[in-house]
Order: sequence, then structure tokens, then C-alpha cells
Amino acid sequence: MKAQYIRAMDVIHRGCLFVASACLVVITLIIPYGVFTRFVLNSASSWPEPLATLLMIVLSFIAAVVCYREHLHIGVGVLPAMLDGKAKAALGWLLEICMMATNLFMLWWGLKLVHTTWFQVIAEFPIVSVGLSYLPIPLGGGLTALFIIERMMTQDFFHEPEAETISQLTTE
Repeated sequence: MKAQYIRAMDVIHRGCLFVASACLVVITLIIPYGVFTRFVLNSASSWPEPLATLLMIVLSFIAAVVCYREHLHIGVGVLPAMLDGKAKAALGWLLEICMMATNLFMLWWGLKLVHTTWFQVIAEFPIVSVGLSYLPIPLGGGLTALFIIERMMTQDFFHEPEAETISQLTTE
């Protein structure tokens, strides 16, 4: 069961990485287009900037999910490094419970926000719902909650750098 869950999380992780990467590529392409139409053609397009903003929201929340799974979020490692055994495990459980509470909050209240604003439209894109623009909030919270469950199952609370990586850093 645990191995199947981890494999499913691997698939979700790759999907999130693809979505975040695609958003970054599209943003990188449309912003220069907007600059080109504004300053070269002297006829600014109205859609590149708001679309880039919407994509940045998706990028931020989905990339945060990827960063959580890969232990890339900013953290202070002094306290866990000073602890051993049960104390370190207890701190890990406490932090993951706090993360779960935060992400369930994002999921619950994000869904309420999406529901409340679903029938409002974005001025620049009348066919796009405001609720759709808020959808990355509960989506990010829900996906991160799934990865928190994975971390609780594996009890890999504090990512220890590989010995090989440490030796490379010290020799450079």
C-alpha cells in the first residue's frame, strides 16, 4: 500500500512539475510579445499582462507543491540538527501536523472562495471566471496535503543531504 501511494505521488509530482514548467514557458513567451506590441508596434495588446498574472498564480501554488515534496522550502535546520531520535521525530510530526492544518485551511477556505466568486468574470477575459483564477489555492492545499500524508508515511521529516553532495560542497 505504501509503495503504491508513493508511486501515485511520483506521478502527481511529475504532473505538478510539468504544469509549473509550462506556465513558466508561456509567461516567458507572452511577456516579450506584450513588450514588442507596446514599444515596437506602438499598439499594446491588452491580454499578455493579465494572462501572465493568472499563470503566475498557478505557477506559484503548483511550484510550492513541488518544492514541498523535494524539501526545497526554506527551513531552519539548527533545531532538528541538535535533536536526536524521539525528540527529532516528535518535532517532525509537530511540523507536519501544522503543515497539514495550514493546507487543509487552504483547501477548505479556498474552495469556499472559488464557489463564492465562480460567477464573476475577469474584465480582461470575460469567458474566464474569477473563481477559476482562485482555484490554484485549494488545489495547492489539497496536493500538498497528499504529500504531507506521504511524508508522514515515510517519516522523512528532515531531508538530510547525501554524504556525496556534502563532500562535493566541501571540496569546491
